[in-house]
Amino acid sequence: MDFRVYILAITSFVVGMVELIVGGIMDVISKDLQVTVSMTGQLITVFSVVFALSAPILLTITSKVERKKLYILTLFVFFIGNVISSVSPNYSTLLFARILSAASCSLIVVLSLTIATSIVKSNYKARAIGMIYMGISGSLVFGVPLGTMLGNMYGWRSPFILISILTLISMLIAYFFLSEIPPKRTVPLRQQLLSLKGSKLISAQLISVFMLTGHVTFYAYLTPFLKTQLGLGPTWISMVYFIFGIAAVMGGGIGGLVSDKWGSTRSILIITALFSVVMFLLPVVTFSFYLFLVVLFLWSMLSWTITPAQQNYLIQIAPESADIQQSFNNSALHLGIALGSALGGMVVENYSILYNAWVGSLCVLLAFLCAVFSLTRPMIAGVKGS
Repeated sequence: MDFRVYILAITSFVVGMVELIVGGIMDVISKDLQVTVSMTGQLITVFSVVFALSAPILLTITSKVERKKLYILTLFVFFIGNVISSVSPNYSTLLFARILSAASCSLIVVLSLTIATSIVKSNYKARAIGMIYMGISGSLVFGVPLGTMLGNMYGWRSPFILISILTLISMLIAYFFLSEIPPKRTVPLRQQLLSLKGSKLISAQLISVFMLTGHVTFYAYLTPFLKTQLGLGPTWISMVYFIFGIAAVMGGGIGGLVSDKWGSTRSILIITALFSVVMFLLPVVTFSFYLFLVVLFLWSMLSWTITPAQQNYLIQIAPESADIQQSFNNSALHLGIALGSALGGMVVENYSILYNAWVGSLCVLLAFLCAVFSLTRPMIAGVKGS
């Protein structure tokens, strides 16, 4: 494996942390900027929406720019976005900074994937893609606990300062170690959208949307839930997030084994059903902190277990546009994050944070129904799935 792939994976980890990092310091930000917790949650929503929409558009616009130059320039824009976040005097400025960070982050992630596959031999391409996705998933898992720890120790601005510093270091490493890479032909956006056809494929993508919507409806507001329902302080909250992170990483590995053993279709059905049930139980078991940790561990593990089966299923049903479908699925995940944080904010604002997990469980049930619908549609182009 080319060592530069690890550089790209680490960079993806650094930029990916910003998306959900607000979740762990939501109450601190809302208090300092004098806005409601639900408004603070919309900082995740806006980021995720911009991320989901920006990647295919920006990739098309910048299709003729040399890749190394574009990568470093985009990292610089991302750096500026985080500097603005760290010094934001009010909510509006922070919101603008989140939009800037999201658009640049989306392009960095896509460029990391395309550059990684272009600098390795053909027999290493799958592993290179897997390495970049490890960086992305790791950032989503560990961004919140890191933000929580730093935010509670040094204030909510400190995570953005750290990410700004790490981004500068990433820029320097990319400048010295990446070689110039000429741009390749980019599939026009209209052609990409045309590949998303048929009820089987659309409903398959919706599995990711509703799965993440349900998950983030509760996860984005986990910190205030832990404080109000379990009475936990900053130290224990950081510990809960650490346990969550370990379980999520384990879930990714277990998901690959389960998918290989049961097949992608059966795995998707079983995992979405279990995830909905476990998520429903989270508020029910708060009477026992240790029982809650067990259920939370299962919830976290299942949240990432579905990914290998879902990616494999998309390849099986649309092999002729597999790369594009992977890109769309990445956008689907972030669209789910946006919907989840928005929906969770509405529940907190109008009802009680106690209901977030139950509303999220219903969203996951929709993912299960989408899976049933997709699996019962005829195969695309006569391709046989597992």
